[in-house]
Amino acid sequence: EVQLQASGGGLVQAGGSLRLSCVVSGFTFDDYAIGWFRRAPGKEREAVSCISVGDGTTHYADSVKGRFTISSDNAKNTVYLQMNSLKPEDTAVYYCAAGYSDYVIFPYPYALDYWGKGTLVTVSS
Repeated sequence: EVQLQASGGGLVQAGGSLRLSCVVSGFTFDDYAIGWFRRAPGKEREAVSCISVGDGTTHYADSVKGRFTISSDNAKNTVYLQMNSLKPEDTAVYYCAAGYSDYVIFPYPYALDYWGKGTLVTVSS
């Protein structure tokens, strides 16, 4: 059974940092791309970042470039999203999702077959 478990959300002041984790199981980690998406209140879902686990290729939304860093720990089947210099507009529920690397094209979610439950990030001003 494929499972993705996101964690690490919380309340932080503007300018602060959080690290989200996405632990995955049930498929061959190296074959997949893992993406982070977010949905802010009243807004559409937005792609944040993505990593192709096998070759380490990363992608970022313009809104988070230079502030967020995605990485993977293959030994732990875990993908991290380090979020620095957080802004109130980063407030959202963050989701991780997985899809076969060859088919995933950032920022599109179409080939992401598996989704975890979200973790809430709240950035206060």
